[in-house]
Amino acid sequence: MPKNKVNKIIVGNWKMNPRDLKEAKKWFLSIAQAVSRVKKTEIIICAPFIYLNDLKKLSRKIFLGAQDAFYGDVGPYTGEISAEMLYNSGVRYVILGHSERRSPPAGGGEDNNIINKKVKAALLGGLVPILCVGESERDKDHAYFNIVKKQVEECLRGVSKNSISKVIIAYEPVWAISSTPDRRDATPEDSKEMAIFIRKVLSGFSTPEIAKATRIIYGGSVSEKDAREFLENGGVDGALPGRASLDPNKFSEIIKICEALKN
Repeated sequence: MPKNKVNKIIVGNWKMNPRDLKEAKKWFLSIAQAVSRVKKTEIIICAPFIYLNDLKKLSRKIFLGAQDAFYGDVGPYTGEISAEMLYNSGVRYVILGHSERRSPPAGGGEDNNIINKKVKAALLGGLVPILCVGESERDKDHAYFNIVKKQVEECLRGVSKNSISKVIIAYEPVWAISSTPDRRDATPEDSKEMAIFIRKVLSGFSTPEIAKATRIIYGGSVSEKDAREFLENGGVDGALPGRASLDPNKFSEIIKICEALKN
């Protein structure tokens, strides 16, 4: 697992795509070839569970992530997969608390308490949690700050100070993601405002040093068209593309944009 906190990070969330392993390998190899010379950017692809074991054999440059992990290790949990199982399969990152899992039908309405258990289990199992937080709307009274504050605090409750900076926090404004009806675009200013706020929240229950060391990435439907603006002016350490990661050319372009930035 990379140790260099200076590295920017680009995470592709394939969600429930593609339809078969042949296509998954095609996408993965296309990306691997396009970014073969990348040195400063950590590249993670979070693919469906069923493809992970096959994809790990195709590239050493691209790290694999899962889209969820259960908080138990073994037991009567039909359909669940543990952090330890994922780690033993070559996975090193896991997305937790994504808005699509916080809301029915896919996630059944996961709350902060469940996500907190998953974060702790992921850390214990050797995985790096990519914790998604974000408000569903921006109100004029700025109550959305309290929503994100509660998510960060409750999802990281009981996590040791030494482990907090291992967690990557993905700011994911739900009102800006592609699957939200009547979505609207977020701006780098929106991202920067929340990144500063999240670090302030982290400082409140850890230390300013830990808050600074914790990487925050932006995940609100970032694309190859606006990635530079978010990476340069959004106050973040990387991005979590969803729809754009399903096109190897677009995803590779985002990585190249990130790689070309000055640290």
